Amino acid sequence: MLKSVKVRDYMTTDLVTFTPEMDLFRAIDKLLMHRISGAPVLDENGYLIGLLSEGDCLKGILAGSYFEEAGGSVASVMTTVVETIDADADIVKAAEHFITQRRRRLPVVDEGQLVGQISRRDILRAMQTYNQHAAPK
Repeated sequence: MLKSVKVRDYMTTDLVTFTPEMDLFRAIDKLLMHRISGAPVLDENGYLIGLLSEGDCLKGILAGSYFEEAGGSVASVMTTVVETIDADADIVKAAEHFITQRRRRLPVVDEGQLVGQISRRDILRAMQTYNQHAAPK
């Protein structure tokens, strides 16, 4: 049954991450270099404390342009209220969250520490694998 498939089985673990003190333009360089739209922000102990998105970066740059002070740190613009999912949650719960909350990806935590990220594409991959194994031959 699909509910037996866990988020940890399909999450991505090789993530680009930021620190709160990182320079905003350095973070933007990383987003562009890795062709991603956002990434988790971690404290010195690896705990998730925020997310930095392209939108956060744009807001920071625009706000700074009004005062002719574009830039700052990741902490000054990151989103601090972060929705997460537990690594042992089932894939169905993740899929439901994506649909109801209109999210594209979720940080995955285990006892508060970031261990990966699950995306809509990861869920589709899990369902495809499940379907291939469940289909009669």
